Amino acid sequence: MISNFFNLFKLSTWEYLMDSLFTVSTLIHLLDILVVWYVIYKLLSLLNSTKAIQVFKGIAIIIVIRIVSDFIGLNTVSWLMSQVITYGAIAAIVIFQPEVRRGLEHLGRGSMLRTSSKTVNYQEKLIDDLDEAIQYMSKRKIGALICIEKKESLKEYIDTGISLDANISNQLLINIFIPNTPLHDGAVIIKDKKIASACSYLPLTESSKIPKEFGTRHRAAIGLSEMSDAVTIVVSEETGGVSLALRDNFLPHIPRERYLAVLNEELVVPKIEDKKNALQQLLDAMKNSPKGGA
Repeated sequence: MISNFFNLFKLSTWEYLMDSLFTVSTLIHLLDILVVWYVIYKLLSLLNSTKAIQVFKGIAIIIVIRIVSDFIGLNTVSWLMSQVITYGAIAAIVIFQPEVRRGLEHLGRGSMLRTSSKTVNYQEKLIDDLDEAIQYMSKRKIGALICIEKKESLKEYIDTGISLDANISNQLLINIFIPNTPLHDGAVIIKDKKIASACSYLPLTESSKIPKEFGTRHRAAIGLSEMSDAVTIVVSEETGGVSLALRDNFLPHIPRERYLAVLNEELVVPKIEDKKNALQQLLDAMKNSPKGGA
């Protein structure tokens, strides 16, 4: 009798929990919580390794003080913290301006908001020219910064430099970066299989994880990889080492085989043979089939 009672109690409790959990209202609340946690996670990821993370920690401490002071009855402290939180939103926009801009740019580059996209199929000749220029400059420790535009436009950075619109060749790339020449300082940007500009300025990363051994060229390459999908090549003028930055990743001091593999993977789109539809295949089969005798 008691066993049956407990079994009935368990069954009714389980059914009650299932009915309570799997309702439209509960699922909406669960979705709301997941969205908030995702936003917080992305915010922390965005602020990680930047100076702004310290300010964010300060704001978190103020919120904790506000909650604790309200709980134990420190009304004056609670009121002061409330004022700081209320007017801190405006201050946060000013303080976090670079991070806010970066976050909005990431949002604007999202696939849901992207109205059009392009894929430039850079040929193997570009890889060969880049390789010859890189090898020449690396052996002679000539500093270089070369960016290749992919789907996302680099026009705002092209406009900061000197327009060239020149055909790509390893000789031209080498001559641009020869020290003490007018165009050697800044970045070369390649767009639509041409050298769009030289002496362009790129955004510097604010990440604190970058070792101090890397200079302005490397920080600029990483900064551009945080803002776009471009592939950026850096040749160090101190060591002659070759580094790549792409998709918010930094590959320092990589060998020739590695950077060639990455460049071929990122820039050369494999050709795909056109596939005929079923109707066209049927028509071709009928055309090519032998005609039967009478």
